[in-house]
Parts: sequence; structure tokens; C-alpha cells
Amino acid sequence: MLDDLKITITLFIFFHQVFTFNAVHIKVQPSNKVKNGAPMSIICRADISKSTNFNLRHNITIFKDGKLVFMSVSGKGEARYEVPMARSSHTGDYHCAVEADGRIRYSDSLHVWVTGMTKPILIAEKTEVFEGEVVTLRCELPEEVPPLHFIFRKMKMNMNSTPKEKLKFESQRNFSVIEFPVEEGDNILQFDCFGKRNVKFEFETSEHSNKTLITVKEPFIKPTLRIKPSSNITEGKEIQFECSTVVAKMHDIEIILLRNKTILSSVRDQTTLKYSAVATLEDSGEYICKVEERKASKIAKQNVVVAELFPKPILTASMNKLDENKELTLSCSIKDFQNASFSILRRNSNGDILLRKSRNFTMRANVNDSGSYICKAEVNRIVKESKPVMIQVYGESLPFYPVLLILLDVKQNLTCYHLLELKIFCKPFTHLFDLKLCHLEGICGDLTLCNVIGNIFFSFFPILAPVSTPNISVPSGLPEVVLGRPLKLTCCLIMGTPPITFTFYKGNKAKKEIVTNNTHKKEMSRQDTGTYYCIASNRANVSAKSHPIAINVILASWQKGVITAFVLIPIAGVVILAVWWFWCKKKNGNYSLLFLC
Repeated sequence: MLDDLKITITLFIFFHQVFTFNAVHIKVQPSNKVKNGAPMSIICRADISKSTNFNLRHNITIFKDGKLVFMSVSGKGEARYEVPMARSSHTGDYHCAVEADGRIRYSDSLHVWVTGMTKPILIAEKTEVFEGEVVTLRCELPEEVPPLHFIFRKMKMNMNSTPKEKLKFESQRNFSVIEFPVEEGDNILQFDCFGKRNVKFEFETSEHSNKTLITVKEPFIKPTLRIKPSSNITEGKEIQFECSTVVAKMHDIEIILLRNKTILSSVRDQTTLKYSAVATLEDSGEYICKVEERKASKIAKQNVVVAELFPKPILTASMNKLDENKELTLSCSIKDFQNASFSILRRNSNGDILLRKSRNFTMRANVNDSGSYICKAEVNRIVKESKPVMIQVYGESLPFYPVLLILLDVKQNLTCYHLLELKIFCKPFTHLFDLKLCHLEGICGDLTLCNVIGNIFFSFFPILAPVSTPNISVPSGLPEVVLGRPLKLTCCLIMGTPPITFTFYKGNKAKKEIVTNNTHKKEMSRQDTGTYYCIASNRANVSAKSHPIAINVILASWQKGVITAFVLIPIAGVVILAVWWFWCKKKNGNYSLLFLC
């Protein structure tokens, strides 16, 4: 009976084996930071409690950055991932998982950093190049995993110069290819490279690669720029430039001469360029002799200073504004300089018109002579131009020239003579002596003339008719304007030589000023009630003021209707309500019965 009980308990325990996960641990040996090339072990161990000492099968997997890197099946509850030579590619976050009897547990994450990088390898496509060509380099970081940064360096041998660097990022491969141009002055060049990678927001840098030497050949030597007779010269003299070089092989060689970045001349497949010109002030500046062959380029520079032979001429006019038939004189001169050939010209859109090859030019002005004039001066093939001078010639717009006929009654022994009679006559264009009476009121008046000798003196001279008193009016005849509509005023006068200036005023404030040849009409958009007047003036230096006119702003019929609808109708409604209220009060005799009415 007792033996049967023991057998039953033993069978119960065997068929009811119990275990539980306490934890899953992960660690790295020898430490979390491993030197590049050293051995490294990642260990995953499960801490399990059992009801009895029975065998339990464990499936252990190790992950790096979420990717499976190792798997083991063991009965010990521990697995070891061995890395004989750690590389920077083994840097990352590791964790492991243990699965037993359908249950699974995960460890915490562990960051492993493999310090240092493999030494890069640099390979050059060619070890001998010409100036203007490019050096192609390939830098490789073996056993490194992208993304990677590559830094290439170019150094000139036997020179204490700062290396030139080029950076290139590679996201998919562990090598990079780059080109360095070979520049003027490069002789023997040295190149190397190194790599960088980002670890936890920090950059880790490899050691430098092997050094590679490149020999550079010259396709041509630096050019020589010669200037004759000198780089300091006076205007008017001939200056000559010669640019030359020596080439190793004549192939696509081009020589270019420039002044202040402007190309003056060029030759191809020649070793010498010659250029000459008459020196002017504009020829001062920096001259560059440039030799090019495909991508190679060399230059020589020299400054040229051209001294002024004579200053620019100055054109002066006897009058800039004058009436038709007046005499106009143009004069050209150079300060402190006389020996020059002068020309006076009139500016024209189709080319300047030569008036005279002389220092001075006199003409009787015509309306068509209005415009711009210049003069030119030439000494030793150097031509200089003056600033333009504007000339304005005014013509008479009236159909007749007004002429005064003055009759004098000469009294002896008097130094001054009194004008007894003054009459206005008009001379037609057709005949000089065909005189007609011209009725121009307001012109005649008293005049005193002095130092006149003789019995009767006739004086014929053109006059400028001053403006008469203008009249301001409204074309409609009514000094009223409807609210919201434009106001139109007209200022008219009987007499006056154009051009005439009309100025409109409201109160004391000027509204608009316009110059015209006759009556002026101006649209006014102001809608204010007020007093308006105008003033007219011309070149006679006389102005005349019109009488004022009062303008009223009135309402249109529809505007009155709108006011009636929005003002009078509500007032009528209020009156009706008041009458109704009074009637109800009288009928009921009580305020409380007001709303029962």
C-alpha cells in the first residue's frame, strides 16, 4: 500500500514539471567598447526556475539592430555569439530572445561600439597628367558598412600650402570616386583619403590612406605681355601689345587679349598675338593676356595709364529759349586749349547732322530748329564730344503779326516826347506793307519815349499780346451740380498769345494747371459747394483773374425720394401711433386699459 502511494506521487511530479522565466540577460566580452580587429563575444543567458531538475530545451536567437545574426538550440539556457575580429560594422544595438516549451522572453537592449575603422586604400587612375586635365581617385574602406563619408585631400609637394579637401557621402557602398582638376602652377601633387562614420551622433574617423604622387606636365609656358612704347602714354599716340607663349605641342592653343574683361583680339593655333590702337582715355585699365588649351589656362597682367591730351569741349548758346526769327549763336571751346578742329552738330535719331566745321555758328532760328545740339573737337585723331545743349524756339500761333505804328508829335528843346496817339495794326504774312486795322481792346494806353530825334517817327516791331480778362462758366448755364456727378468748368478769354497757362481755384486752393493754345476745359470731380475762379497767363508776364462763380450741390429726384422713404414715412408712423394712444386713453380713462383698446 505504501509503495503504491510513492509510485503515484512520483508519476504526478513527472507529469507536472513546472518552470518559470526569471529574466533573460545579454552581455558582451571583453566590454561594451571593443577595439577594431579584436575578438568579441555576445552572450545570451536565460535565468529559469524549475519545480524539479529536469532537462529543458532552449531556442536562443541574437539580434543586431533588429536583424537576426545568431541562432542556437541548447539545453543549458546559454548561447555565445563569437566574433573573431570585430569591425566597425559590428557596432550596434544587440538583444536576444529565449524560447522554451512555447514560452518566450526577451532581454534588454545592449549597445556595442567597435572603436576605430579599417585603413582606407587609395588608387589613382593615372600617375602623370597635363595641366587642365583631371586626376581621378578611388578611395575604399574594406570591411566597412555604409553609410560612410569619404574625404579626399590634394597637396602640392615642396610647398607649405593648405591641402584642398573634397567630401563625398556614400549611402550604399564602401568606396567612392572623385576628380581633382589640375591647375596652373601644379607640379608634383600628393593625394590621400580617409573615412568617417556616424556612431550615436558622433563621428568616428579612420586613419589616412596610402599617399599617391601625381606628376604634372605643362602644355605651354606662362605667356609674356609686352607694351610699346610704354604702359604710360598720352592720348593720340599709337600703343602696341604683343602676347606670346611657348607650347609643347600645337593643339587647340588660343591666345586672347582683354581690357577690363572686354575681349580686344584673339588668335588660334599661333604662339603670338599682336594688337595696336590709337590711345584714348578709355584705353586705361588692366590688360590680360590669356592662353588656353582645352581645360588649361594661364594669364599675364599689366596696367596701362593713358594721360589726357585735352579736356572735353563745352558748347554754349547765346539763348536757350527764343522766339522765331531771332538770331542764335552757338560757340564751342576747350578750357586752356586752342589747337583743335571744331564741329557743331545737331542731334538726330537717324544720326547727327553737321551744321558747320567751325568754333562758332550763327543762324536765324526757326521753330523746326528746336532740339539738342553738340560740338566735337579733334586733336591728333582724338575726337571728344561736349554735353548736349537744348534749344527751344517759339513760333507765333496767331494768323497775323501784331505791329505798332507810333505817331509822334516832336517838340523841340525837350529831352522826352509824349506819345499822342497809339493805334494797333496787323501785318499779314502775304505782304509787308498791306496794313489792316486790328481791333484789340485793352492794348492802347499812354507811353513816354525818350531821346527820340525827328519830326515823325514810325516804329514797326512785333508785340506779344497779353491775356485778356478770362470768364469762368458752367457749360449747362446753371451754377448747380447734382450730388455724385462731375462738375465741368470752362475758362475762356478773348485775347492772348499762346501758349497760355490756366489755373483753376476753389477758394484759395489751386485745383489744376494746364498749358494750352486756346480755350481750356477741365473736368472737375469735386462735389463740394463753393466759389470757383480761374487765372490765365502767358509769356507776356501778365496774368488775369476771372470773376468768381458760386457752385451749389443739389439732390436728384431719386435722392429726394430715398430721403422721403427713410425719413418722412417713419415720422408719419410715429404720429399715427401717438393719435391712436391718445384716443384709447380718452375712451377708457385708464392707462391700464391702453392695450385692451
